[in-house]
Amino acid sequence: MASNKSITIGETTVRPGERVSIDLPVADLYTGTSIAMPVKVVCGRRAGPVLFVSAAVHGDELNGVEIIRRLLKRRSLRSIRGTLIAVPVVNVHGFLNQSRYLPDRRDLNRSFPGSAKGSIASRLANTFLTEIVAKADAGIDLHTGAINRSNLPQIRANIGDPDTLQLAKAFGTPVVLNSTIRDGSLRACAAERGFPMLIYEAGEALRFDDLSIRGGLRGIIQVMRQIGMLPKSKTASPIVPVIAEGTSWVRAPASGIVSLKAKLGTRTVEGQRLAVIGDPLGNAEEHIVAPFDGIVIGRSNLPLAHEGDALFNVAAFKSISRAEDRLEEFAAEHTD
Repeated sequence: MASNKSITIGETTVRPGERVSIDLPVADLYTGTSIAMPVKVVCGRRAGPVLFVSAAVHGDELNGVEIIRRLLKRRSLRSIRGTLIAVPVVNVHGFLNQSRYLPDRRDLNRSFPGSAKGSIASRLANTFLTEIVAKADAGIDLHTGAINRSNLPQIRANIGDPDTLQLAKAFGTPVVLNSTIRDGSLRACAAERGFPMLIYEAGEALRFDDLSIRGGLRGIIQVMRQIGMLPKSKTASPIVPVIAEGTSWVRAPASGIVSLKAKLGTRTVEGQRLAVIGDPLGNAEEHIVAPFDGIVIGRSNLPLAHEGDALFNVAAFKSISRAEDRLEEFAAEHTD
């Protein structure tokens, strides 16, 4: 078996068999305090692929931070092939402020590929791209829903690419979305480079969700097995996900108080009531209904809504029964 190669992140070179913590400098606070992006590099002794795993690109999305913390405690990493680059907090400024955004109110995931001489967001995007992504063979970026919005565990990826589809299936979430690539996103940069990359979406901003965390940790391990960084499991087999044919957000038809809301994972029938919205005096109520047969994969958790607010994300499947079965399997595997 060939020996692994050293890898250099910033000014630090990590050699085969080493496990090193690195602080990548990012824009300082205006108090003069220096802050850095924390990176852990696990460089195996034997040759293999380089995988990056990142979280908190949006600073208030915390599940991924805990997933990476648990990943780095796994004993199996002592014998990995290739190199793991783990970045638990990419958007350090947002993480400190418990905010999705950077101090300039820019969204880091709309700022790639960035520039070494641009805004804070642009510089951070450029640093992450050149120091982390450019040195990897594949990547997994961990996200949650936005604040007051929850997502069912799901993989979003460019499944038109065979390598990416293979990784998406190996991860083992119940649902995979062939998600539209947005300009300025990390995934758009990956697509331009022919780079297989997964987005794991699960849970809600500023909250830990244990089911989502356990599912994300197991998914990363399964991807590492799939690409040869870890031995194949002799017992466990990943859930075979169901690929959604499309999704649609159901929006509030009027402003008011939202009640009797459908839960994540609810199977819907076209025209079925998902919630009721009414005015504070109870004079008027209106039903919010499913646009088609499907499953609720995202929802707003706020009981208040303005007309037009996105309340439910419903996914359509060729076989809704199969999707339901996968959801039950996933919940059973990741619940005590």
